[in-house]
Amino acid sequence: MSQKTLFQAIKEDHEEMYEYHDQYQRALQRADLDACARWANQLRWEIARHAVGEEIVVYPLMEKHLGAKGRELADHDRREHQTAKEDLYKLEGLDPGSEVFANLLNKMMQNLHHHNDDEEIDDLPLLEPAIGEAASKEAALAFKKTKKFVPTRPHPNAPNRPPFETCVGFIAAPIDKLIDVFQSFPHEDEMKSAKEELKHRDHAAVGREGATGE
Repeated sequence: MSQKTLFQAIKEDHEEMYEYHDQYQRALQRADLDACARWANQLRWEIARHAVGEEIVVYPLMEKHLGAKGRELADHDRREHQTAKEDLYKLEGLDPGSEVFANLLNKMMQNLHHHNDDEEIDDLPLLEPAIGEAASKEAALAFKKTKKFVPTRPHPNAPNRPPFETCVGFIAAPIDKLIDVFQSFPHEDEMKSAKEELKHRDHAAVGREGATGE
């Protein structure tokens, strides 16, 4: 398989967020509170890493290569990330099986859908031609690698620009990972099933795009 572009890597993360939220909602509907907690943890873990990864890798590229427009888009995206981080922080003090938790999570996901659409429709289609395919693939690798060491929990009061965000990340990430050890996450078979659903969803989307293009 060829190396993903930055657009593909970011979109893949977005689709994973939606899938984890779907799994949470299904668990809530069947009143499986343990599964609710597992999928809520997985979703929060993914969103926290994704947001900081973008702030360290993607937004500086937008500012560097898209000039004033890039700075405007990046600042807008950072403000939306801040709202998501604050919501994630509030969720940590709530019961994943409660109505309050579910309502706040749904509100956050609605905001993230809008935010993610902006990135896929406006930001990345502007950035990728400006940096070229090779640089896009390099940025995708950097994004994936960065997600391995960034904090896995929300830190709304932390800086959201490198180099300060990077330094704080090195301090916070080990503590977050220690806390993660004591959290429940989806079982291996649950993750495998979710990944299969994502594949089917991707194939269906490709089929729709092909039919539209004919």
